[in-house]
Amino acid sequence: MDFDSHFRMELAHLKAEGNYRVFADLERRCGSFPQAGRHSGGGVSDVTVWCSNDYLGMGQNPTVVQAMVDTVQACGTGAGGTRNISGNSVHHLGLESELADLHGKEAALLFTSGYVSNWAALSTLGSRIPNAVILSDSGNHASMIEGIRHSRADKVLWKHNDWRDLDRKMKAVGDRPKIVAFESVYSMDGDVAPIREIVEVCEAHGALSYIDEVHAVGMYGPRGGGMTEELGLAHRIDLIEGTLGKAFGVVGGYITGTTALCDFIRSFASGFIFTTALPPAVAAAATASIQHLKVSGTERAAQKANVAKLRAKLDKAGIPHMANDSHIIPVLIGDPVKCRMISDILMNDWGIYVQPINYPTVPKGTERLRITPGPLHTDADIDRLVVALTQLWHRCALAHAVA
Repeated sequence: MDFDSHFRMELAHLKAEGNYRVFADLERRCGSFPQAGRHSGGGVSDVTVWCSNDYLGMGQNPTVVQAMVDTVQACGTGAGGTRNISGNSVHHLGLESELADLHGKEAALLFTSGYVSNWAALSTLGSRIPNAVILSDSGNHASMIEGIRHSRADKVLWKHNDWRDLDRKMKAVGDRPKIVAFESVYSMDGDVAPIREIVEVCEAHGALSYIDEVHAVGMYGPRGGGMTEELGLAHRIDLIEGTLGKAFGVVGGYITGTTALCDFIRSFASGFIFTTALPPAVAAAATASIQHLKVSGTERAAQKANVAKLRAKLDKAGIPHMANDSHIIPVLIGDPVKCRMISDILMNDWGIYVQPINYPTVPKGTERLRITPGPLHTDADIDRLVVALTQLWHRCALAHAVA
């Protein structure tokens, strides 16, 4: 087989569909967020970033930066290997203690990313609990889907955010051990799960509840514990999974739960046992970020205000965007080629960076710009974005929202 010919053919097909992904070459500048430098054509230009998952700008918070710098100087750059080989760093243990406290749990366990924490935890639970069945929300993230698939446990899909469908399917499963996997905030539509109702269904059927809070930790709740803290439900959920790479501004993933649950995952999850631990400096920076957001509501308040401002201005301009109760603003385009084109024009002509979201991240026909206003965006930034989108809407002959 001519492998390269096959690769080129598949890539050509992807490009023809408008779904080929092009990554922007950006240089984040400490202290300038959400401004960044774009490297293109041998030069560097300034752009305003509107699609970062560093939702609160904590990746450039001076306290967080200093914690990382100090720990690198004290401990060096790497962890030295897996925790099984190199042992626990005091910074790993300190971070796990902070995370357990954040979610009101007995224990926490660190992973190298949110993807890995979902993949490792779900695959371990599904494979090590005899006769288990995992009931998965149909809108769950790829990391959860892969973890469930790898577990080889029986899987039952329930309609997205439909707790009544979950209840029906739990009854059909019978007396088998049940694990219910869902998210709090779904990243592409920005919709929020009916968490209370789902928890009540889990409790009624004796199921283990597993919630992914990656797009909510740091963002919601009086201390940034996520939607489960916001709603006062954290104590009723068995396992809360999160990330350090979004609102906390660093990198890594984690789970929290009882001591027995976390030790069970630690002891059996290949995704924990056989991979190098997070560098101590990363753990120290994440700890500083969590500690800051536990006591500071300033960033969350400013971010919420900017979301409301942008939504109001988009409404006034007739730019259609999906309504939801979260910080994520999906602006629907509905065509992969136009979505890519609008993103390119925003970048090239306006210095505005919004990555197009196409299939397979979202279903075909629902292509969109996923906008995430942050606390550091100015009123001028917001006005410029709305003016640019308004002009492009006319230029690309896209439908306006009906008032």
